[in-house]
Amino acid sequence: MGLITISSGDTHLTLAPHLGGTIARYWQAVRGGVFEWFRPAQPSNLATLNPEAMSLFPLVPYSGLLRQGSFTIDSRRIVLPLNWLPAQHTIHGHGWQAVWHLVETDGSRARVEYRHAADAWPWKYQAQQSYRLDGNRLRIEMTVTNDGDSPMPAGLGPHPYFVRTAQARITARVEKVWLSDAENFPTELADPTPLYDLRSGLVPSKQAIDHVFTGWDRKAVIEWPEWEARLTMTAESPLDFLVVYTPLGQDYFCVEPVSNTTDAFNGFAAGRADTGTRLLAPGETLSAATEFQPEV
Repeated sequence: MGLITISSGDTHLTLAPHLGGTIARYWQAVRGGVFEWFRPAQPSNLATLNPEAMSLFPLVPYSGLLRQGSFTIDSRRIVLPLNWLPAQHTIHGHGWQAVWHLVETDGSRARVEYRHAADAWPWKYQAQQSYRLDGNRLRIEMTVTNDGDSPMPAGLGPHPYFVRTAQARITARVEKVWLSDAENFPTELADPTPLYDLRSGLVPSKQAIDHVFTGWDRKAVIEWPEWEARLTMTAESPLDFLVVYTPLGQDYFCVEPVSNTTDAFNGFAAGRADTGTRLLAPGETLSAATEFQPEV
């Protein structure tokens, strides 16, 4: 199975289900040129499983880091293989490093699926991503269903990469930010300072952060003034957290609507009620949707 492209008018989306259920490119022909609404994958990246070099990958069955790849649920200790070496923690679940399969495609729509057999993660589950283009607007719907026989902790969300330019700006209404330690695990929930304040706009080329924000209104605006372009990202419940990652010296930055905080399952086991952890009963499904609306 290779790449799949869906289209609506002058806008196109290329999917790479076999490479971690990823999007390889989201672009629009306009003004005699092309706008890349996500950072496009390079041809060399399409030959290997390198989801971090793609345009977007799925976070399932959880988002972010799990300390030492382990957590406890119902007095049962779960220890997962490390999947982000040399870090001694696991990150982002399974979907981004797995082969997904095409379920259906029809012009401007497509749906892909990943089925996980129980292993160190002792629940079998199935995840799906549905993509729809309507003009230049992209809608992504994600689901994860517990096919096991006991309650399964779960979280999800999309992980898009946006093109970094000198003037690109991220703006979102947020209430709090999780400060973190040297390994990026949360330490304190605080009011955003000017260093982390998305409310007045953050310029990725000038400020490196990697933080989880809470209390956002599920709307973030990404602007490229030099292009006279912007993209509004709108998420639906339960995507109650916003991760912003702006590493300096890269050609991208990330703005990720997710349903759980960093190390959520360990926080949940410790009695915290604000981690976003969902416990799915056998047969239960967690669903979420995100829309991306470009403007030029």
